[in-house]
Amino acid sequence: MIFRDSGIGGKTAIVTGGSRGIGREIVKVLAAEGADVTFFYLQNSEAAEALQTECRASGSEVTGLPVDIRNAEECGRAVESVLDRTDRIDILVNNAGVIRDNLLPAFTEDEISDVLATNVLGVFHITGAVTPVMMRQRGGAIINISSVSGEKGGRGQTNYAASKGAINAFTRALAVELAPRKIRVNAVAPGLIDTEMSREVRELAGEQALGRILLGRYGTPAEVASVVCFLASRYGEYINGEIIHVDGGFKME
Repeated sequence: MIFRDSGIGGKTAIVTGGSRGIGREIVKVLAAEGADVTFFYLQNSEAAEALQTECRASGSEVTGLPVDIRNAEECGRAVESVLDRTDRIDILVNNAGVIRDNLLPAFTEDEISDVLATNVLGVFHITGAVTPVMMRQRGGAIINISSVSGEKGGRGQTNYAASKGAINAFTRALAVELAPRKIRVNAVAPGLIDTEMSREVRELAGEQALGRILLGRYGTPAEVASVVCFLASRYGEYINGEIIHVDGGFKME
């Protein structure tokens, strides 16, 4: 357990992109706190099955669903499937995301559209399907996984930076929209985290990247997941419309 009496126990959570990396740790932490967690994944059924097996072995309630969040109708069906089993949704973590780095003149149309379709439209699709449920409940917590790139641009990441900047704006606007229904909306913006997704960036940047992190090391998925858990818990009930950076003190030079 991360928090004593977190208030997460017995709640229902959806985590997108939950089979690997940061998403996997978020699933594990929320499940360990007693939530009934459904995670969405796109293709890696082997990783999804392994995560379910690991969590269930420790007595946690975890279910994996193959969902393409780029498809609005598929998102709607997935949310209905969760409701049929749990009858409510208390926590939504929009974690699914992709990176397609390139210099702007060299970008293909697919490299731009893939990132925007997953990182932006996907968030609109799943959040649009979940918010009516939370509005009827008059309560809920939505946590969007943004990135340090949303505010501190990097070479070759104009598409990714644009997508995460959009998520930051989306977070603040939706927090205003949903506050009257007692629904909180926040974002967590990780820096360079030791995941498979960031491996290429870390290898290319090397010591130069570490030199921009005040703590002098890469973050871990568990450190990001702990902040997500805090925002979903009763301890984060007075935090709304915020972008919380988990980046070790990443700085521009």
